[in-house]
Amino acid sequence: MTTLSNRRTIVAHGRLAMRELRLDAARQRRHGVQIMSFEQLAVRLAGGFARPIDDECLRTAIQAVLPDTTLGELESIKLLPGMVDAAADTLHKAWRAGIDLAARAGDHPRLDSIARLEAAVLAQLPPGMMRPTDLVARALERVAHAHAVLGPLEIVGITELSPCWRPLLQELTAHTSVSWTAGPRPTPPWLDAFDVTINRADPTAPAISTVSAATAYHEAIEAIRWARGLMASGEAEPADIAIAAASTGDYDDHLLALRADANLDLHFVHGIKVTTTRDGQAAAALADLLIRGFSQTRMRRLAALCGSETGPFAGLPQGWLRVLPTDAPLASPASWHRLLDRLTADDWPDATDHTPTLRGIIDLLAKGHPTAAEIGAAFLSGRALAIWRKALLAGPSGSLDATLDSLKQDDGLEACVSVAWMPASALAASPRRFVRLIGMNSSRWPRGISEDRLISDHIIPTAELDPLPVGAADRRDFETILATTSGQIVMSRARRDSEGRLLGRSALLGPASEEIYIRRNAVPAHAFSETDRLMARPDEFARDSQAISATTAWRNWHRKEITPHDGLVRADHPLLQAILGRTQSASSLRLLLRSPLGFVWRYGMRLRTPESGADPLVLDALAMGDLVHMTLDLALATLEKGGGLAAADEAQIAGAVQDAAARIAVVWESERAVPPALIWRRTLDDARILTTRALTYGDEHLPDARSFGEVAFGGATPKADTASPWDSQTPVEIPATGFRIAGYIDRLDIAGDGKRALVRDYKTGRPPKDDISLDGGRELQRCLYAFAVKALLGDDVSVSASLLFPRDQVDFQLGDPEATLTEITGYLQAARANLQSGQALIGPDTGGAYDDLAFALPANAGATYCKRKLPAATEAFGDAALVWEAQ
Repeated sequence: MTTLSNRRTIVAHGRLAMRELRLDAARQRRHGVQIMSFEQLAVRLAGGFARPIDDECLRTAIQAVLPDTTLGELESIKLLPGMVDAAADTLHKAWRAGIDLAARAGDHPRLDSIARLEAAVLAQLPPGMMRPTDLVARALERVAHAHAVLGPLEIVGITELSPCWRPLLQELTAHTSVSWTAGPRPTPPWLDAFDVTINRADPTAPAISTVSAATAYHEAIEAIRWARGLMASGEAEPADIAIAAASTGDYDDHLLALRADANLDLHFVHGIKVTTTRDGQAAAALADLLIRGFSQTRMRRLAALCGSETGPFAGLPQGWLRVLPTDAPLASPASWHRLLDRLTADDWPDATDHTPTLRGIIDLLAKGHPTAAEIGAAFLSGRALAIWRKALLAGPSGSLDATLDSLKQDDGLEACVSVAWMPASALAASPRRFVRLIGMNSSRWPRGISEDRLISDHIIPTAELDPLPVGAADRRDFETILATTSGQIVMSRARRDSEGRLLGRSALLGPASEEIYIRRNAVPAHAFSETDRLMARPDEFARDSQAISATTAWRNWHRKEITPHDGLVRADHPLLQAILGRTQSASSLRLLLRSPLGFVWRYGMRLRTPESGADPLVLDALAMGDLVHMTLDLALATLEKGGGLAAADEAQIAGAVQDAAARIAVVWESERAVPPALIWRRTLDDARILTTRALTYGDEHLPDARSFGEVAFGGATPKADTASPWDSQTPVEIPATGFRIAGYIDRLDIAGDGKRALVRDYKTGRPPKDDISLDGGRELQRCLYAFAVKALLGDDVSVSASLLFPRDQVDFQLGDPEATLTEITGYLQAARANLQSGQALIGPDTGGAYDDLAFALPANAGATYCKRKLPAATEAFGDAALVWEAQ
């Protein structure tokens, strides 16, 4: 039982220091010892329901009073992001410095603004929550009970005490014994005037060394290696080891990633970002959508992170995301509602219409960040909801994403049995035997002194508002660490920043200190993870199967001859046989001729380029072509229903094109990415012009012709329920090649007597300078489509084929379709034989500007790898490569 005879109080600074002191007291069975901060001491002595102003309550009060409080000079910025942080920081400084803002309000308009804010905040705070000066005043009224309440008082590990607490400390010396255990630490000058017993000790003499690493990330790697080496050697326990920096923000992300790789309990004393946890990511996903607006990517992320049993997504069936078109950005509520209007029960995985539920989710999210509290309560729960509410208290809803990124939480590790990563101030209050100080660069340690964000130096001198500024605190912490570390200190700096700029040494290192230069690729004395160990042992790494494969691939890529890593596979491989046996299109055969490796990747390995979730500034050439083709097809179908294109006049064509463009725009906006509104309107105008030119171009007319658009053949599914000149499921095979083809003919005109047919393939780009036939294998549509028409309509039908460029109104006729088909047949036979023999090699289109599978090639393949390998690939292809030179 605790009695007055064994009661005593120890005052410490920092959560880690108090935790370690409590652990030490428990181990020594020191009953009756109270360990607290000086602020908690004042509260204990004040008694009653008194309590200090905690940071969260202060921010809540500031957030609540800012909109309705007139702040004079600060009126124009009071609702800006960051104002809550700035105001809380200023009030804390003024209160710790013991400055009476109300009494000094007349000294400057800025102080009047801060005093008004302080008054409003104090009125908003719960009863009993007091400023430091009010706590001190209340405690001084009951200071006579100090000996009974506190017992002998010992202050441990503190190098400075804020001015607001000094009157209470001075009065305590008259009622109980007060000792200041400084050890080797410096003591503040004002302490000499107090009747306080100062317990001093000689400074320690640790082994000190200085090292330089390549970058901040390299510094973090070396720090983890150092900690692992100390533990592996048995020289130190985890609780004896600390890694510290004046500012931890530059290293947090690096050390968090390395901690996972090393499987090391590295305790972040100052906490980790909430966004590194799943709950924090759920809150961040919701904030991202509310701040930046709708997109399919953001909705998918939100559904993945917030799809709980109690949230709005709980009413949707598993796999509901498949109802979303994969290439539609869905970047506005209107585009979502257009999609919802088209959905039926058959579109949902469970054949039940959940459109009202999804519509409710969209309508709720469309309210945006002004209703963030309501939306957060609907979508989040548990820890994620707590994080969301804390972020709303810390700043305005319009900056939720930035606020969430700045919030921190405890990492769940026990500080007293773990290696600690901490700010230098925490290490100065709670020393450890083995210390590594990182970030010892100029302007980083010590940091530069900066004025308060709201009270400038000319209003209240910085020395008065902040008696121990950050630069002086960094120097004092450095000196304290040197004096209190008993084992070893390694001081580390980075030679360059992340962008390669040279960094200077910290002035604290001194010009005479010797520095060990650590190379980035140096073999470590002790590896921190399995990956690091393998990299440190080249011989062992070289025997690893993955390393052998990677090294062989790298070397083969740099050889001029063709190797298995360039696309050589065994002959008659089942995958090759399967993709050669599939029904081809003109596009797939072009890929086979000009990039056999890409052909295998696309149709055999199913590689695809990831779709962008952002709206484009302009449509690319492929998308523009799709838009024009869709408009052409719909306009042509409308004209054919109304008497035919051949009989239509300019007004009828213009009306059909106008109506088609409007209808296609609605479909496009609900399913695909669209540019900004002004550019989108200009794009639609361009599509209408090109469509009109394509329909009115008339170098060749067939008598009493019927016109068909997007005509399916060879087994392709018709795109619309319109008349077709043949059965679209009838197979079409190119003679002597083994290839079946299918596809859609842009436009087919058939004369009234059925004896002539005209095949047109539209191109929305610029025409070539000269007439082309195969264009190196790029142009196959005219010939293949002409062959398909002849095969399906009969040999007695005369077929002509052309490439029409409506932008320049140029029509390239195919001179001799049968001779061209014979030529193509030879190239396709050679290409098929090459692929069956296992030569899935690169071609002239591999790694080019329009190769969407270039990401699977070595880096910068078009300028290096492809130029190195193409001559050998050309030789290996033999006759198949001749198509690349065809006109």
